[in-house]
Amino acid sequence: MDFNDIQVTINKGICTIKLNRPDVRNALGLTLRKELKEFFSSVKENDEIKVIVLTGEGKAFSAGGDLSSLKEIDAVKGRLRLQSGHEMIQSIIDLEKPVIAAVNGAAAGAGFSLALACDLIIAKRSSFFVQSFTNVGLVPDLGSIYFLPRLIGRQRAMELMLLGERVTAEQALSLGIINRVVEDDSFEDEVYRLSSRLAEGPGFAAGLTKKLVNRSVLASISETFELEGFAQGLCFESEDFKEGVQAFFEKRKPRFN
Repeated sequence: MDFNDIQVTINKGICTIKLNRPDVRNALGLTLRKELKEFFSSVKENDEIKVIVLTGEGKAFSAGGDLSSLKEIDAVKGRLRLQSGHEMIQSIIDLEKPVIAAVNGAAAGAGFSLALACDLIIAKRSSFFVQSFTNVGLVPDLGSIYFLPRLIGRQRAMELMLLGERVTAEQALSLGIINRVVEDDSFEDEVYRLSSRLAEGPGFAAGLTKKLVNRSVLASISETFELEGFAQGLCFESEDFKEGVQAFFEKRKPRFN
């Protein structure tokens, strides 16, 4: 398959996907979302691929939603946009192969959500995570509201979502958000060791294990996606969102009403 916004390489059963928009810190534009969904939906029967590593090109994992494309958005367009993101996340969940998020830099907003949808998260020590939605007048989307409270509890999740503060990789590890923190200079080697171990394991059993665990803990994620789309649609039409986006591009603190 030919892609524009992602790079795909396969080596010894390990498929590495790089989000390839480094000029905008790998923001999740519509094309990128569509390409990820198409890829994850297409590799189910590919026996050459045993494990997928998802990472970012350049200095960021993903800065989240592409705010430059949201200036003229309304509730209807916003809901359709979210549906493309939901399909992307669902394709990761449905794939019966392990997916590792190799967080090489900032994982912000929807980029944080994308990492949470993966089965394991390994991060550079210099990386960070931030639920940045509130900083532009939005609710967390692409599954963060579903995943994060289940990982770290209601109070901790509310704190990260309402305050929009950065969490270091070390803090994310202690909170139980991620699996491993690795020094920057050994990050790629450690990602390879982890993915190789999974690639050499019993792929059929691993796929069924993922399916069973997801059935156990993700039973109502579709309902969350529906409510998320409704709430975000309202936010897209709010004055706070318009002010948040304008402040972001003007590099100033927003003045919410």
